[in-house]
Amino acid sequence: MGKTVRNSWFILVAVLLSLPAWGQKINEDYKLHIKRASSSITIDGIVDEQAWKDAEVAKDFYMILPMDTSFSQVETEVMMTYDEERLYLLVINHHAVPGPYYVESLRRDFSFGKNDNFLLFMDTFDDQTNGFSFGANAAGAQWDGIMYEGGKVDLSWDNKWVSKVKNYEDKWVFEAAIPFKSIRYKKGIREWGINFSRLDLKTTEKSAWAPVPRQFPSASLAYTGVLVWDEAPPEAGMNISIIPYAMGGRVKDHEGGLPTDYQNRVGVDAKIAISSSLNLDLTVNPDFSQVEVDRQITNLDRFELFFPERRQFFLENGDLFANFGYETIRPFFSRRIGLNAPIQFGARLSGKINRDWRIGAMNMQTGQVEETLTPSQNFTVMAAQRRVGQRSNIGAIFVNRASIGEVPGVNGTDATVTTDYNRNLGLEYNLASSNNLWTGKAFFLKSFSPNQSGESLVHAANLKYTSGNLTWEWKHEYVSPRYTAEVGYVPRNGYYRINPNTAYLFFPDSKKILRHGPTINSSLFYNMNWEQTDNITELGYTMRFRSQSNLTARYAYNRIWLQRPFDPTNFSGDTLAAFTNHTWSSVGMEYVSKPQSLFTYSLSSQYGGYFADGERFNFSGELGYRFQPYVGLTLTGNYNQLDLPEPWGDTRFWLVGPRVDVTFTNTLFFTAFAQYNEQIDNINLNTRFQWRFKPASDLYLVFTDNYLPAPFYVKNRTLALKFTYWWTL
Repeated sequence: MGKTVRNSWFILVAVLLSLPAWGQKINEDYKLHIKRASSSITIDGIVDEQAWKDAEVAKDFYMILPMDTSFSQVETEVMMTYDEERLYLLVINHHAVPGPYYVESLRRDFSFGKNDNFLLFMDTFDDQTNGFSFGANAAGAQWDGIMYEGGKVDLSWDNKWVSKVKNYEDKWVFEAAIPFKSIRYKKGIREWGINFSRLDLKTTEKSAWAPVPRQFPSASLAYTGVLVWDEAPPEAGMNISIIPYAMGGRVKDHEGGLPTDYQNRVGVDAKIAISSSLNLDLTVNPDFSQVEVDRQITNLDRFELFFPERRQFFLENGDLFANFGYETIRPFFSRRIGLNAPIQFGARLSGKINRDWRIGAMNMQTGQVEETLTPSQNFTVMAAQRRVGQRSNIGAIFVNRASIGEVPGVNGTDATVTTDYNRNLGLEYNLASSNNLWTGKAFFLKSFSPNQSGESLVHAANLKYTSGNLTWEWKHEYVSPRYTAEVGYVPRNGYYRINPNTAYLFFPDSKKILRHGPTINSSLFYNMNWEQTDNITELGYTMRFRSQSNLTARYAYNRIWLQRPFDPTNFSGDTLAAFTNHTWSSVGMEYVSKPQSLFTYSLSSQYGGYFADGERFNFSGELGYRFQPYVGLTLTGNYNQLDLPEPWGDTRFWLVGPRVDVTFTNTLFFTAFAQYNEQIDNINLNTRFQWRFKPASDLYLVFTDNYLPAPFYVKNRTLALKFTYWWTL
């Protein structure tokens, strides 16, 4: 079997490399001409300027959902113009049926499916791979993100622009001004890829100006039309932004009995445009105290959990570094930097150097921490992508972590010089056919460390086909036992994995059901001797209603041959022995309510076997109520009941998280949430006040507490006040 699978790996790579990845742009006949503004424009949501009367109108949108075979019943009109400094957008969103709009709140970067909204997708290099997205919901909350991999949007990206939404009885109008300095684009190019997306929850209709097949998101850059400029977009000119901050706060560790630590720091970030498409980011003494704490989850996994990066500095063009490999095979994961040591300074150069080449280089320096005997460390990451065909690319990455100077001594002993390092070198091919039906990836990784012995390689590949009804994928991985990625996320070593999956959707002629169909996913793991260690196979049936609610039923089969001791509760400290077999089945159900209601909910339940011939019952859910658009109340809960033999016995624990989200305006926010995690015996309370007094300039007040539940005792407490100002030269 080993030889057969190894041969299939090389066959799959050959298929990836030979599949057509180029062709005529699908929606190139959809053109919107943009010309310089004939008058000044005030961003007020009122259509009274001469410039809008003279602008060409994009209308006659196509329906994506519930069906993609007709024009939209909801009328939308879009106009664009520009001056020397800004790109302007005006959208008239007409109502198809009477009634109020539906939104969550005025919170920036809202959830797409829970808000009446309009979104703009711009492919400023016309490469159908990278771009920018801007938009708003019907109450005026802003949306902005950086686009990557042909249709994904990273909403953590944040930049300077202004907008206004004004509501009328029969429509809502969205007007925006986006500075050319806030985006990146190729100098001299006169055609951008562009598309407009509209979601109207009253009619449950999603539409786009340039048609997009229903199996793809409206953000798919493969299906953009063309924005035709009357002349090349103006150069942004000198584009330097200085973003200083000042932070004051206090940290009190009651559990450790330490004195109060008063923290007063200042630092600065800078953004320097080397060209209209290449940017240099600098940071000195950065602080991330305003970043919201991670949402806790019940951990019954055998391997390390993944939590996404939230720090702004690492986000622009972050996909160049972070998306190399797979979700569980990442040679670079930026959260490893500054995890247990302060970042002193850093620099990152990233962006396009021409239509075909995209590059990234980052260097970060952290300080020494005597308490944990951690030396100063330097992190260097370099990446490059070369476009192949129309939408595919070949990428390379180099990651290096090196200890600098000396390791602090213990109890007054002399420090020792360190030569510790870990390096990764990788090469990958990303396939994306011109119509997006075929996607895939193949990559190789090699790690280097002092005194490393044995093979330290990774190779993996996948090929995916997505049509209107059928989706199937073949994926396999190999991670050698000696492979290490200390600045990455690779929770598991020493395995082969085969992961086929498929789904088929039916689209009935029904007034209630939009689509339904079966899914199957099988994940098979083998050790280095090709002995199967894991078989996780899941059968499912999903149904999506026209109201946009969802119902899913699942059956799962698990067979686990433990390769090392494991505590099935991740709680007691008692472990199952290595090289023991465990087999069980389970069934589950999940329902997500329609997003139009002021009261929304989702419920999920699972019941079946577990390790050591035990049983597991899980119930989780989320309840939400909104007083739109100002207040959102949410309660999440997760309950696990594990019935196991001794020494574990019956184990039950809750994870409960109430949350209050108040958006006074679209620039003034207050959030408070608590997390009670019975598994780790902790209550976390986090409150955050944010005032965006100018675009991308903020004042934060953040308060965080951790408590021991019984008795109710403060473990530690943090208070931080932070001021940031975005100053553009």
